[in-house]
Amino acid sequence: MSEERTKLVVAGARGRMGSETVKMIARTPEFELVGVVDHKYEGENIGDLLNLSSIDAKVYTDIEQCFSSVKPDVLIDFTHPEIGKQHLQAAIDYGIKTVIGTSGFTSEEVETFKKQMDEKQLGGIIAPNFAIGAVLLMKFSSMAAKYFPDIEIIEMHHDQKKDAPSGTAVKTAELVQTNREQKHQGHPEEKELIPGARGAEFDGMRIHSVRLPGLIAHQEVLLGGDGELLTLRHDSMNRQSFMTGVAYSVRTVMTLNTLIYGLENILD
Repeated sequence: MSEERTKLVVAGARGRMGSETVKMIARTPEFELVGVVDHKYEGENIGDLLNLSSIDAKVYTDIEQCFSSVKPDVLIDFTHPEIGKQHLQAAIDYGIKTVIGTSGFTSEEVETFKKQMDEKQLGGIIAPNFAIGAVLLMKFSSMAAKYFPDIEIIEMHHDQKKDAPSGTAVKTAELVQTNREQKHQGHPEEKELIPGARGAEFDGMRIHSVRLPGLIAHQEVLLGGDGELLTLRHDSMNRQSFMTGVAYSVRTVMTLNTLIYGLENILD
């Protein structure tokens, strides 16, 4: 008897990450795409819309109708922050596990969702970045921060990205914060001649956001010390680089009964 496949719904399936996720599902024997959620194209086949003949899954404009009709195991969401939060709440209400790649969740919002999911023993993962290399960069940066507390983060993304700084940069800074002695970097009398020149401030660190066509997702963490500079960098050359992490998250979330924030928390 063949093993039962994991039934998946993808929200934001026509977007860059969503369409790549649909392709990943199509080539993964243990996964089955049973529906997608979109703001238009009600009732159409997402395979036709994406020119993927191997995919046959209906488009729903109402996520609750989708959940009621196809009863998925997992919702994968690559939409926008406010929509992603609504979708996560709907998934919790319907008892559906979630893999959320939408950034923009505050720590308070994560805690609120986690409390609901703990009560239902419901698994979920929110990951600012699904690239394994990017997650390792976060972990290495946190390790190094114990010895190099002067840190600046430069994140670079395509010019269609709506949030700044990126969720990856914020998560990196949060992880660094756990190992770094709090300090305000730079000269105490430093003055920005043009507002924003020094980037955003996070616990004394600086985060800089670059948005240009031609970029996908890139991040550098610069750690300065006396007479030396440690540079950590990760580059995603295409969105397929995120799919290993997405597939890993789907497999892992099936075993969870709580909400996890950050892929680094589920890597062995």
